[in-house]
Amino acid sequence: MQRKILIGLALTWLCTALFAAATPRMQAQAMDSRPAPRTAIATFAGGCFWCMEGPFDALPGVLSTTSGYTGGKTPSPTYEEVSAGGTGHAESVRVVYDPTVVSYEKLLEVFWHNVDPLTANRQFCDGGTQYRSAIFFHTPEQAAAATASRDALAASGRFERPIVTQIVAASEFFPAEAYHQDFYLRNPVRYKFYRYNCGRDRRLEEVWGKTGNSEGVGHE
Repeated sequence: MQRKILIGLALTWLCTALFAAATPRMQAQAMDSRPAPRTAIATFAGGCFWCMEGPFDALPGVLSTTSGYTGGKTPSPTYEEVSAGGTGHAESVRVVYDPTVVSYEKLLEVFWHNVDPLTANRQFCDGGTQYRSAIFFHTPEQAAAATASRDALAASGRFERPIVTQIVAASEFFPAEAYHQDFYLRNPVRYKFYRYNCGRDRRLEEVWGKTGNSEGVGHE
């Protein structure tokens, strides 16, 4: 009897050990079987790129945002070169998103409500072509959607002045220096100080009314 008990205990221990060893593999296999998110890229310029990451990061379906430079002629430009003007680049943000979760039209909506589309070569306190507002389309479908959204705004009667935001084909995108990435998260005090003193939220409220929150992160 005692021998049978010992054999039973041994078998129980062995089954438990085998299950414990198999569980991580089963979990990994289950995770591997999940469909990977589809990805697409959108690129926008709306003045200081510090201020453009947060509104998109707040959207479900946005996988990442990267501050950088695009639309210019100088290869691998530095922040100093771009901010001085002359390279042709605009400070911009590249958005990687899952189009099955968030549509490009929603990204456009968030973009418009975080820029001043009525002022050329300037956004808020920052002047120069490097601070122009622009939509850099990656596909014909994005070009059509961007144009349609601009035309709908122009026809809405909201503005007495023309919309001057550029809609142009995307060119090579150069990520900005590491210290610019997620600046609004890593340096919140400095970010809020800059944003307030630049008059960004004040001007956005003049253009769009109270359509978001005071930090410009997201849009209702």
